[in-house]
Amino acid sequence: MPEEMRVETMELCVTACEKFSNNNESAAKMIKETMDKKFGSSWHVVIGEGFGFEITHEVKNLLYLYFGGTLAVCVWKCS
Repeated sequence: MPEEMRVETMELCVTACEKFSNNNESAAKMIKETMDKKFGSSWHVVIGEGFGFEITHEVKNLLYLYFGGTLAVCVWKCS
């Protein structure tokens, strides 16, 4: 993911996870809708603890990070 997009996405993830600290679905929805508007569709978001994943994504359009130690956020684009 390009540096500028990565920084913006990380800030968005932190904001969403803080705003919806008790509702991962709402946080994921906020991130997805914002990413779709800002960087074009089809972004996907998974937020939670203890999950595995196998995805297909566009080159340089994947971000996987931890928030608060145990909460993982995976954001990717696949059209």
